[in-house]
Amino acid sequence: MKAPFLVLLILIAGVAGIPLAGAQTAIPAPPAIGATSYLLMDHDTGAVLVESNADERVEPASLTKIMTAYAVFREIAAGKLSAADEVLISEKAWRTEGSRTFLDVGSRVSVDDLLMGMIVQSGNDASVALAEHIAGSEAAFAGLMNAHAQRLGAVNSRFTNATGLPDPELYTTARDIALIASAVIREFPEEYGRYKVKEFVYNDIRQSNRNRLLFRDESVDGMKTGYTAAAGYCLVASAQRDGMRLISVVMGTSGAEQRARDSLALLNYGFRFYESHRLYEGGAPVQRLRVWQGRQAEVPIGPSQDVHVTIPRGRYPQLGAALDPVLGREAPVASGERLGTIIVSLDGQEVLRVPAVALEEVPRGNLWRRLVDSVLRMVQS
Repeated sequence: MKAPFLVLLILIAGVAGIPLAGAQTAIPAPPAIGATSYLLMDHDTGAVLVESNADERVEPASLTKIMTAYAVFREIAAGKLSAADEVLISEKAWRTEGSRTFLDVGSRVSVDDLLMGMIVQSGNDASVALAEHIAGSEAAFAGLMNAHAQRLGAVNSRFTNATGLPDPELYTTARDIALIASAVIREFPEEYGRYKVKEFVYNDIRQSNRNRLLFRDESVDGMKTGYTAAAGYCLVASAQRDGMRLISVVMGTSGAEQRARDSLALLNYGFRFYESHRLYEGGAPVQRLRVWQGRQAEVPIGPSQDVHVTIPRGRYPQLGAALDPVLGREAPVASGERLGTIIVSLDGQEVLRVPAVALEEVPRGNLWRRLVDSVLRMVQS
């Protein structure tokens, strides 16, 4: 068993709420953040490094558009929509108040331009136009948003529109928004590139991205701002340094400058005091296990998905791992079947257990193979 694989599991342990033994002694307190709720998360592992009131219900304002974009991207990925498709702009979309892309009623606008208008300019009119085109009405589209949110684990959110305009039934949490943002980055990396665009021109009107961090830190490549009087100034930011991606969420700050400053403080803290590693690719074997009476004598086993770990800086050498295999397994064995457990430890304390699965199937062997294995088992016993 390779030590790096164990390290990966430890990071996930932090997500599950399992304390990393001794990890806090070397890490100072996080920066003071002037937000009603906030969270800092490692994108690859889901480990939450800093949080405060992260499950408190808050108004999402235009952070709602991250969920809107996710739903649109899903439609494109499913082949139900194309970036080149043209959308007829309704009067409802045209009249939508707040930040705008300045669409003309009755005009036809490409999905690509509407996405840029929604993501870069935070255009409410573009958001409504996309929602109506996909689901027939904004209300129906909100139902689609909620279905995606539930599937992603954002169970403390409810969306009632595609824009984030105030509604007493519209709410989310810092944790849920981080999960949704991470899903956009993970599932649609090419579409995510839209979030780092600094300005977009439509109808001869040039508008800059409201995410000030795009202009201050080259490692920041997204994601979305939000503001209403009730929600305050909000920002979801994502940055990547040395292969490690962090997502910060700040909700309810007092101004545009504060949300940018606080977000950057969280990101800098995470990158300074934590490190992230991809220890194994999903499907990479960590050991071969004996299978009796199969067409072949062994089956490779390992994690089914990529294994990443986030740990306090300098703790990597203290990680350890061991495999607890299922012994005496007889064929047939299905691909993906659990055949063991990887046990990860830090300073000798168990912190995580991860399934080790068969990475290929092992059909039952022919009569001769089964006879040979039966004799071998008798001899060994």
